[in-house]
Amino acid sequence: MGATAAAAAAEYTEESPYRFRIARRDPMRVDGVVFASRELLRDAERSLQQVVNVATLPGIVGASYAMPDIHWGYGFPIGGVAATDVEAGGVVSPGGVGFDISCGVRLLAADLDRRGLAPELGAVMDGLGEVIPRGAGPGGVWQVRGPAELEKIMAGGSRYAVEQGHGDERDLRRCEDGGAVAGADPEQVSGRARERGLGQVGSLGSGNHFLEVQQVAEVYDDAVARAFGLAAGQVCVMIHCGSRGLGHQICSDHVRAMDRAMARYGITVPDRQLACAPVDFPEGRAYLGAMAAAANYGRANRQLLAEAARRIFRRETGARLSLVYDVSHNLAKTEEHPVDGERRRLCVHRKGATRAFPPGHPELPEELRDAGQPVLIPGTMGTSSHVLTGVPGGAAFHSTCHGAGRVMSRHQAARAIGGRELRARLESDGVAVRSASWRGLAEETPEAYKDVTEVVAASEGAGLCRRVARLIPLGVVKG
Repeated sequence: MGATAAAAAAEYTEESPYRFRIARRDPMRVDGVVFASRELLRDAERSLQQVVNVATLPGIVGASYAMPDIHWGYGFPIGGVAATDVEAGGVVSPGGVGFDISCGVRLLAADLDRRGLAPELGAVMDGLGEVIPRGAGPGGVWQVRGPAELEKIMAGGSRYAVEQGHGDERDLRRCEDGGAVAGADPEQVSGRARERGLGQVGSLGSGNHFLEVQQVAEVYDDAVARAFGLAAGQVCVMIHCGSRGLGHQICSDHVRAMDRAMARYGITVPDRQLACAPVDFPEGRAYLGAMAAAANYGRANRQLLAEAARRIFRRETGARLSLVYDVSHNLAKTEEHPVDGERRRLCVHRKGATRAFPPGHPELPEELRDAGQPVLIPGTMGTSSHVLTGVPGGAAFHSTCHGAGRVMSRHQAARAIGGRELRARLESDGVAVRSASWRGLAEETPEAYKDVTEVVAASEGAGLCRRVARLIPLGVVKG
């Protein structure tokens, strides 16, 4: 039996390896279930109280789940998963998605191996450093032609980008939702959110976002790797970013709107950061429409960055980059899942958690249906990233981890090491670094995160997913 420092209500018991339960007690509506190892739980004490808080949401079913990379977040823990029953008054909470709506990962595979890249790695990294906009401010690959085109991006996502010549139809087949989330309603996006998004289409941003050149170091399942388009020794490009200032503003705007509306619906929550509204009521529909618009912006963002990387690889090496998959880890989606033996329409919140559909799932493209959905787990600079696949019977509504999970604040990380020192260390380990800021680089030192390999092992051990390949970094572009 363990307990968080935050509250005795978060006491847990170990049910089995990699599965811990927080028993329901008032005002919880369901239990809490945390998938982790004992070692990973040592860094999650405060966050367990957030698992308890999420369990109080109206309409929640199953359990309040947390992934092995759980850490403190806004309202929901990062690594939190919760589904609410739409027909039973289930709510949607912006805190269950987060500020960086549709933050996610895109992986591209080159028709080139590490030996072929080696002579040109410096030129490739210099080229990427020049063309990839990054940092906290404006600047993007795509100069949007005014508010009308921004609306088309919010409505069409990667589909609109491809229509404009930025990619091809295969990109859309290999993207979650075919490149665009349905139900986007740009009218629910405020003027301030539009202003923030207008100049940032096709940009990394800052923080833990990156573009990384990688090599497939190990393949654990040859057949699935082949279906994904991966082979040992192959060069890849991984892009991790989201919806930038537009998504952040949408979250802020709709948290305020729901905070004002809760009393009208008789909803009380233990933390105002869990502000919510019933999915089928005006505030719920408005948020989901705006959230989908931000998700499509994020998809277009990664599509544009992928095209920029393709141009550099083609120019410097002659190689092509083909999309393996693009998947988000900050979304709330309407899905059907069995609840007590009956299929129900649920609003599934995944915050810092990745959808992991199993082989045979009807939403997967035909070319991936036998292999299962690619799950893309970024590491931290100098550490491995992982490609996983969904498994039959996956718990938590077919969800799994999204990354390493932070254990140090950015301030603590920057005090622990200087940016120049970190770059020298990474370069000595064979990782080329192109960074816009020494401070930003230091804040993302690998020591600031959990061991991503342990997180992936716990996710696989808990039956959430299965490993396909491990990738190691050759070069990284950071904000």
